[in-house]
This record gives sequence, C-alpha cells and structure tokens, in this order.
Amino acid sequence: MRKIKFSNMVMLILLGFLSGCGSDRNTAQEHLPPQSDRDASEELRRLASITNVECMPAPDLGKTQHIVGYGSLMQEHSRTRTAPSAGPASPVLVNGYRRGWFAKGGSVGFDTTYLGVIPDAHSTVNAVLYRIRPDDLLATDQREYFYCRRLVNPSEITFLVNNGMAAQGQIWIYINKPESLAIPSARYPLVQSYIDIFVSGCLEIEQRHGLTGFAQHCLVTTTGWSSHWVNDRIYPRRPLAHQPRAHQIDKLLSENLPQYFRTIRLEAVN
Repeated sequence: MRKIKFSNMVMLILLGFLSGCGSDRNTAQEHLPPQSDRDASEELRRLASITNVECMPAPDLGKTQHIVGYGSLMQEHSRTRTAPSAGPASPVLVNGYRRGWFAKGGSVGFDTTYLGVIPDAHSTVNAVLYRIRPDDLLATDQREYFYCRRLVNPSEITFLVNNGMAAQGQIWIYINKPESLAIPSARYPLVQSYIDIFVSGCLEIEQRHGLTGFAQHCLVTTTGWSSHWVNDRIYPRRPLAHQPRAHQIDKLLSENLPQYFRTIRLEAVN
C-alpha cells in the first residue's frame, strides 16, 4: 500500500524535475554536453569553480552518519561490498549538485572516466541516501580517494518515499577534486561495465519503490556522455551471461542517448 499511497507524490516530483530536465528523448538530449571536446572542456572549467573545502573532514561521531550515493553506490551489491552495515537506501533528490562523466581515473596506463558531482546551484540529481557506521565511512573514504567528502545541507534533500527516514545527523556527498576533472577521451573512455553498475542501481531503486521514470531521470540528469565509450562486458555477444539487466540497460541507453549509444565500440581483442 505504501507504493500506491506515495506514487502520486513521486510522479509529481519527478515530472516537475523532468519538465525542466527533459522527460522525452528530444528534451533529454538538450541536456547532453556540447558535441565538441573543446566546448565540453570549456563548460567543465566553468563548472569547476568549487569552493575549497577540507577534503576528508572528521565526522562528528555524536551524530548519525549518512552518505548520498549517486553513481556506483546506488547499486546495493556495490554499496554493501564496501559498507556491509549500510542501512536501507532511500531514493532522494539532491538540489545544488550536477552529476556527470568528468572524474578521470588513475594516471598510469589506460583507465576510465567515472561519474562525479560538482556543486551547481541550478542542478538536481536523483540518488540514494543511506545510514552508515563510522568504520564503514572510513572504508568508503578509502574507496573514493579520487573525491572529497562534503557535508550536504538537509534542506537540499527531498525524499521520494515515506519510509520513516529523515534528513538528520551528518549527510555526506563525494565531490570531484578540481585536479581530477576531465572529459572522457580515448585513453579515459566511458566503459560499459561501470555504466551497468550505475544504471542497474537506478533500476533496482525504481523497481523496489515503484518509482516510474527514476532510471530515466538518472540518465537525463547526467552530463558529459561521450562517443568515447567502449563495451567491455564479458561475453558481449551474450551479455546476460554477465549482466542480467543488460536488455533493460541497453533499452534505456538507446532510447535516451541514441547518438552516443550507436557509437559504442567493442574493446579490441589481441
């Protein structure tokens, strides 16, 4: 009954944001980054005006600790692999942040471009909020060492379901370090295995809470999609052998990002 009771509220909230961010294919593409790498780089520099903050401030152990997961942390398996004691993930909207493909991986050898967020007063991302123990917070810090952990004001959080959780205690989000900001490239492309984790997490939340359009909202509020995109799935001719949600993920990507989806290439095999 809870899903039915809150479905109207959820749809109103999502439709409100999707009307600004784009709920159909054409509108969604309006929120994709410029086609040229040069224009994308200039846009990224404009968005990179991040206020200097202490990178990993000490938490107040007298308060409950929460994390906003907006990328791979949206997937339960990925989240609990780092934080086994993590509490239930509640779907939320977070105002004042922009999610995008601008977190460059390691500098040695070939790597990938990961999701990140930067402060942006005009942007909103859908994400999950979950409670975490102090020791698991430390483990998450070690996992997210390319980022800085920043406090989120509880007023920036909007819950999409009423499950008794409240925006209280300390709420943290991992933002990009300015020096890690970079657009995807041939050396640091988007990789399907990471995208699968992100999108499957969005689908988990959508289906678990009955939030129609939540996974699509993940895509249209993410900037920086690029034709530097490789399919590194195991058994790519039979993707279900490795990624059970492959068909759902590919359908979402092809409908919302058609100009990028059709340029995905398979990793070269020597």
